[in-house]
Amino acid sequence: MTDESAGVVFPAGPDGRRSTAALGRAVVADALRPVDATGALAAEHETNWRAGYLTHFRRLVEAGLPSAGAAHAIADAGLDSLHRRMRVAGPDGEAGLDTLAGAPAGRSLRTVEVTGRAEPEREFSLPFHGYRLRGDALLRRLDRWTDAGVVEPSCGEAVRAVVAHPEWLALPDTTVVVLGAGAEMGPLTALLRWGVRVAGVDLPRAPLWERVLQTARSGAGTLLLPVSGEGPDADPARAGADLIAEVPAVADWVTGLPGRPVLGNYVYADGATNVRVSTAVDALTVRLGAARPDLALAFLATPTDVFAVPGDAVAQSVRAYGARTGTAKLLGRPLRTLSGGRLLRRAYVPGADPGIADSLVAQQGPNYALAKRLQRWRATVARAAGHTVSMNVAPPTRTRSVVKNRALAAAYAGAHRFGVEVFEPATANVLMAALLVHDLHTGGGPAHEHPWQDEAYEAAHGGLWRTAYAPRSALGLAALLGYGAARA
Repeated sequence: MTDESAGVVFPAGPDGRRSTAALGRAVVADALRPVDATGALAAEHETNWRAGYLTHFRRLVEAGLPSAGAAHAIADAGLDSLHRRMRVAGPDGEAGLDTLAGAPAGRSLRTVEVTGRAEPEREFSLPFHGYRLRGDALLRRLDRWTDAGVVEPSCGEAVRAVVAHPEWLALPDTTVVVLGAGAEMGPLTALLRWGVRVAGVDLPRAPLWERVLQTARSGAGTLLLPVSGEGPDADPARAGADLIAEVPAVADWVTGLPGRPVLGNYVYADGATNVRVSTAVDALTVRLGAARPDLALAFLATPTDVFAVPGDAVAQSVRAYGARTGTAKLLGRPLRTLSGGRLLRRAYVPGADPGIADSLVAQQGPNYALAKRLQRWRATVARAAGHTVSMNVAPPTRTRSVVKNRALAAAYAGAHRFGVEVFEPATANVLMAALLVHDLHTGGGPAHEHPWQDEAYEAAHGGLWRTAYAPRSALGLAALLGYGAARA
């Protein structure tokens, strides 16, 4: 486990404490300042960041809507603030994050190749409820998801394109670097089944690498893994690297890999460590971008965030609100009254275009929100610089990190009562891997006028954008309804 005082760390305050709340307030305020001075001041003076961050993260989206320039200014300022404030701690003291752009590696990593024994899959199929959907059955499922508002129409169209072009699956002359090789939502397993060359990076933990190596050997692709020292190849005890402490070593290793590099960010950690590792990945991205101009980037955006959404999503939500059953209407009014308007609010003002889909979940906390917003900012800036970027909103998924939180597990168990479909990891990660393949073959998709449209493209939000109710206003009731199922 990474030392909390080594590698990429939060800045220390006058009292010596490394406050995550102080960092979050400052970065959000800095991001807002170029376009929304009032919002920046409000963020700076938020006295209860742990509970009050929701408003300010929504404002980051709203303040960027008037123009593409405003959205770019927010992304630029947010990234600049984070890089200016975060620190790198080492044996000789602390330095600025920018030192990682040229710092020498603390150790040298060599590459070991593991080639799978299976034949590459040349037809796209999607795991779903114990079956594999392919052909017409898969296309019908995509139609049902689109009609029900579970995914955006562009998501269904992108997967249809992959179905029509199975040759895309192999990603020839490409190396996909999967940061977070053992991540439940990562594409490593799917890519290896399709015969892709994948470079895996994750913490140096032998049990984790044993699982990854087993996946590689049973697949059809080639896994490249970083190992240290001499000894037998593919030794799980010598594989991996700690991104928080070893950005230069990982950067040097990735720079020397063959093929067109795709840097895929699938890292996750609990609490404040999530901000540290996400910041380390961003420093790695900056360093690799300077060394490899052909670098492409890949991210998964969380559905539990704030997004601007197209007018047809608003219209479908408004229709769903109007079509509520008599019982739902009868119960909704007193619940809204008794809760002071917090429960079962309609999701949008009718006619809004774009609308604001606010699916932030307070239980996930401000550190998670900042880590994910950092990725969105980097995607915006990288697109503007001409890099191919694949950043797609993933569906709500029953991952281990979600179901270990009782409140979230219960809310997900009851979400279907409010028109939200929660995916199993096996379905979600293959679906998102297909979108990655599509994006890499289409230059990241069509050019849009505004960054919010890039973020909405191909979104697989599970219905959160098109449900009748504002998600947070239904979350508590969903948890109550799903509590029994979540315990089972």
